[in-house]
Amino acid sequence: MSTKDFVEKDYYKVLGVPKDATEAEIKKAYRKLAREYHPDANTGDAKAEERFKEVSEANDVLADPKRRKEYDEARALFGNGGFRPGPGGPGGAGSFNFDLGDLFGGGGPQQGGGPGAGGFGGGLGDVFGGLFNRGGAGTRTQPRRGQDVESEVTLSFTEAVDGATVPLRMSSQAPCTACQGTGDKNGTPRVCPTCVGTGQVSRGGGGGFSLTDPCVDCRGRGLIAQDPCEQCKGSGRARSSRTMQVRIPAGVSDGQRIRLRGKGAPGETGGPAGDLYVVVHVDAHPVFGRKGDNLTVTVPVTFTEAALGGEIKVPTLGGPPVTLKLPAGTPGGRTMRARGKGATRKDGTRGDLLVTIEVTVPTDLDDKARDALETYRDATAGEDPRAELFQAAKGA
Repeated sequence: MSTKDFVEKDYYKVLGVPKDATEAEIKKAYRKLAREYHPDANTGDAKAEERFKEVSEANDVLADPKRRKEYDEARALFGNGGFRPGPGGPGGAGSFNFDLGDLFGGGGPQQGGGPGAGGFGGGLGDVFGGLFNRGGAGTRTQPRRGQDVESEVTLSFTEAVDGATVPLRMSSQAPCTACQGTGDKNGTPRVCPTCVGTGQVSRGGGGGFSLTDPCVDCRGRGLIAQDPCEQCKGSGRARSSRTMQVRIPAGVSDGQRIRLRGKGAPGETGGPAGDLYVVVHVDAHPVFGRKGDNLTVTVPVTFTEAALGGEIKVPTLGGPPVTLKLPAGTPGGRTMRARGKGATRKDGTRGDLLVTIEVTVPTDLDDKARDALETYRDATAGEDPRAELFQAAKGA
């Protein structure tokens, strides 16, 4: 993607979100459009594939706060196509123009870890290196970082707690396999005569300035296909699908976004690969729940167990049951703790299992059991468990 595209393309419009959209709104809009236009769901539809590329490009910029800030500032400053310092500017001509290629190094790789399209970084060193090109030395084509790729995976409750290795099928831009990334059908591209293989051209800016722009003839690649590859149309890049085994660490939670460095799309001209972002979804468990690093479980006990106390066995996730001592007079709703039986933490230790006691009431009594309960009722006839409740209600 050229620096001109970076300024002129309205990524907010591409995703259909307002300029003040939150990160959550941008993510939601991207996922909806990515599912709609994904190549796997639109086989052979060139328009859908192009739309998918536009959506991915827009998300690469807007999903990262740092890159989004750069984009917003660039649009505000250079949205009119050039910077104009006004009368009396360099060269005495009253004004001069240059595009973001001068500021961002002609599409060099973005340094840092945020999501990106692989073509905006460079910093202020490149600003002055491009503007004040003294000595007439040419610049070489900059390596380009590969695109970041986002995927989703659904894990079972147990896999999320213990970790799992899962296969992921990804689709991203990669060197064209038909031409080995050269863009030429025969694999013999020629050096661009305009930029002499540098991928950039210099033009006079007046007053001794030399301004550097990406070469329009070779699109910054430094090479021109003599017989353009039919698959990639001479660009050297094509959409590629691959399946890779990804290790999801133990203890991940539902909705968590995991970053795997260097597992995204391959870079260009020696640039590093992008990153892979995996959004994890976790299925519910019929018995266990989760609260942070702790697992939760509700265990029913009989009235006599709660009243008289005793030992109860409690199931654990993927392991043998544990025995807990139930104190006499344990009320329903009380939570007990089985240490070290919870989810795995980042440091390898485990959280706890939180056991909530639920006192069950029998629905079918035989004569012997009914007589015993009636005897108990008569023995405790003077006790009113609601007396304090009514007393407190009167005093309120």
